[in-house]
Amino acid sequence: MKTFLVILFINTFLALNSQVLNIDREIGNDTTFKRIRASFNFNFANDKQKRNLLDFTNSSELDLFLKNNYLFIFLSKTELSLNGIQVLENNGFFQLRYRDNDSRKAAADVFTQYQWNGIQGMEHRAIFGSNLRLRWLEKKQSDLYTSIGVFYEYEKWNPFLGAYAFEKDSLNIIYRNLVRLNTSAKFAFKISKNIDFAGTTYVQFPLNTYFTSPRCFFDSNLFFTVNKYLGFVIHYDFNFDTYRPLPIDNYYYSFSTGVNLKF
Repeated sequence: MKTFLVILFINTFLALNSQVLNIDREIGNDTTFKRIRASFNFNFANDKQKRNLLDFTNSSELDLFLKNNYLFIFLSKTELSLNGIQVLENNGFFQLRYRDNDSRKAAADVFTQYQWNGIQGMEHRAIFGSNLRLRWLEKKQSDLYTSIGVFYEYEKWNPFLGAYAFEKDSLNIIYRNLVRLNTSAKFAFKISKNIDFAGTTYVQFPLNTYFTSPRCFFDSNLFFTVNKYLGFVIHYDFNFDTYRPLPIDNYYYSFSTGVNLKF
């Protein structure tokens, strides 16, 4: 099964995704060649409570297909929620990748990403790395890919951000830079003509004395296709990490539904 494109229209996913490098995604409509493909989702809400409650979310993707079955992928996800001037949520990421378009058994996957999460105190994180992506199964009804590689991440954690949602006493700004071993597995299968399931799991080991405290992330999506332009998705993920620089929760999860527009 050729892999498929999905951009999620959600309210809670970004807070989790900013805590883990998402180094795999799905490309849709592979049987129809287009040099450039794009997908955009926007949401804006304004509710009058005691103050104006504003919520803005955006998910965007741009794919540039190159010769020899390679492509550039640009992804962005942002979410901003305000209660008057009080920041309730501010998180997201921008990612650029260069990789094979699922045509080779083994190929390099190079990526860079910038992300932030004000609720959890991550003022910014910059990432650069590369994986060896391996194709184990590619059939009409299913596929399976794994990858292994390393990436470097540079972070600034700031508990004095206005949106920080945890106790601030006796905390300081923390700068952290480290290299991580990255492993992942991605699988997908078609349940019926218009329903697909895709799951991805990541385990990322810090290459230091905390090697036995990896960051684990699981992402799953159930896709319902209405037509070639419109679809729906049910999303579930969880994130577990005991090696955090600030005393925030080790475990997070997200369940959401969304709308997918494809061009």
